[in-house]
Amino acid sequence: MKTIAIVGASANQEKFGNKAVRAYVQQGWTVYPVNPKESEIEGLKAFRSVRELPVGVEAASLYLPPNLVPGILQDLAAKGIRKVWLNPGTESDAAIERAEELGIETVVACSIVGIGVNPHDM
Repeated sequence: MKTIAIVGASANQEKFGNKAVRAYVQQGWTVYPVNPKESEIEGLKAFRSVRELPVGVEAASLYLPPNLVPGILQDLAAKGIRKVWLNPGTESDAAIERAEELGIETVVACSIVGIGVNPHDM
């Protein structure tokens, strides 16, 4: 089973944090939206933080300001998540360096495109 946390998921369908939720669901993934202000996104239970995610989530796709990413990476590593997508606007040298230190595989690219979906079609 393919599982992913969308960290910075949004209830606003115009935002990429929402498009990612819909794209991954459309492709058959089990999706865990993470947003501290929402209880539900696209019909899925939203988690207030990465620390609340269930065990066994394989990957994460981040839609956050770059300054928040290094701290989130620490939480992802603690949850056993070993692959992270740094979407456009989230990447930074500090984030990439921190991910390497934590043993997290980092992909600096649009995760939606990475699963074969055009985000502009969402």
